[in-house]
Amino acid sequence: MTIELTRVAEAPAPVVVPPEPRTSAIRVRLREFLRQPVLVLAWIIVLVVIGWALFPSLFTPYSPYAGDPALSFAPPSLAHPFGADRLGRDLFARSVYGAGTTLTATLLAVLIAFGVGAVIGLAAGYYGRGVDTVFMRIIDVFLSVPSLLLAMVIVSVLGYSTHNIAIAVGLSAIASFARVMRSEVIVIVNRDYVRAAYGLGVGRFAVVRRHILPNSLSSVLALAALEVGTSILAVASLGFLGYGAPPPEPEWGLLVAEGRDYLAVYPWISILPGIALALVVIATHRISTSFRKDRRR
Repeated sequence: MTIELTRVAEAPAPVVVPPEPRTSAIRVRLREFLRQPVLVLAWIIVLVVIGWALFPSLFTPYSPYAGDPALSFAPPSLAHPFGADRLGRDLFARSVYGAGTTLTATLLAVLIAFGVGAVIGLAAGYYGRGVDTVFMRIIDVFLSVPSLLLAMVIVSVLGYSTHNIAIAVGLSAIASFARVMRSEVIVIVNRDYVRAAYGLGVGRFAVVRRHILPNSLSSVLALAALEVGTSILAVASLGFLGYGAPPPEPEWGLLVAEGRDYLAVYPWISILPGIALALVVIATHRISTSFRKDRRR
């Protein structure tokens, strides 16, 4: 008995390892972000294009309007990365300055679709019955017509300009936002905390403002991020068809259209601005997909 007690007393004390400090949530998200090179590249492309729109003179020393006849149909080079058009205008400069025109129209279109669609979906999902039936039948009419065709009809009525293209694209995209917002509101309205708020005497407007609207906007915001790329493509498509800003205004769709008659001989006039446009659309779609994945977690 004595020997056993002595051995127990002489046993080495357990080593206490101090707990490692917890890594902050921001560092974890940053590491996850850096492990996705495609997503990092998408963000770089989008940030560069935003820089084009905000500070175009920092990216090119050339004017998007002035041309040099000696540079007519000049091929791509270090001085002129996208080459020159038939008037000797630098195509890279026109693409950089055209980013402001196209992205402004895209932002306006998304804001119109988001604002009007969210209000319609909120009213339809909250009130239900007759209000829901009337609004959703109107939305069904919008959905029955292809969005690009509907935008073409609207801009034909309003007149040809980039701002009217933005309004037309925004109105044609209202249906998607309205349906998503309506489905979210219907789910939130039947939650227990909303019923408890009514039981405590909270008014309808306060319940909508504090509980229903904030909890319904997450899916609509994810859709707005996805709609940015779609709207860029729609704005550029209408500009390509001649519904946008008239020449010599730089606009991405118009830049692609100006070189379609020279594709066989001078393909870079349309192809290089078209590649830039495609990269921006793909990058915005990739970023919006990452937002939707984060929301599902």
